[in-house]
Amino acid sequence: MLRKQLTRKQVLPFLARLEPCLVGMEACGGAHYWAREIAKLGHAARLMSPHFVKPYRKSQKNDGNDAEAICEAAGRRSMRFVPVKSGSQQDVQALHRIRFQLIKWRTALANEIRGLLGEYGIVVARGIAPLRRELSRLLDDGAIQLSGLFREMLAELAERLKHLDERIHEYDLKVERVFGQDERCQRLAKS
Repeated sequence: MLRKQLTRKQVLPFLARLEPCLVGMEACGGAHYWAREIAKLGHAARLMSPHFVKPYRKSQKNDGNDAEAICEAAGRRSMRFVPVKSGSQQDVQALHRIRFQLIKWRTALANEIRGLLGEYGIVVARGIAPLRRELSRLLDDGAIQLSGLFREMLAELAERLKHLDERIHEYDLKVERVFGQDERCQRLAKS
């Protein structure tokens, strides 16, 4: 076993000098990128879930003990490895994560608007569509007793909500485009 501490910049040049071997890593942020780069050098890169590696750690968590545990776990025949994602698979994952984040922001904004309206005695049914309708009615109806300042802030919040709706719609279209171009998605849709 070789014990050598490396910086990120030193990893690939170091591995390039080694004969092809098994390189075990915990599946975490950046691991799929590293696995692809290491595989380009001719090595067999294997990713493992951290909870499968943990039982092999002998004492407290630190880099040295983690590396030893990863090495031990990677050598087990019964170890279940995580498939390495391709760049395009990571693109799709990022697409869904960003879309989900936009939806969370829109939900939080909608709840904030509902809460503010509730303080003025205006109750809006749950869901984005009823909130959009009520906002439009409140902003268009001058007879409703809202101060100019609150109406101005409500208009700004309505614009933010509209902007998030547009961004989510753009991501929905991207998801549809990826779905239409991916053969695996087409097979799933047929089954």
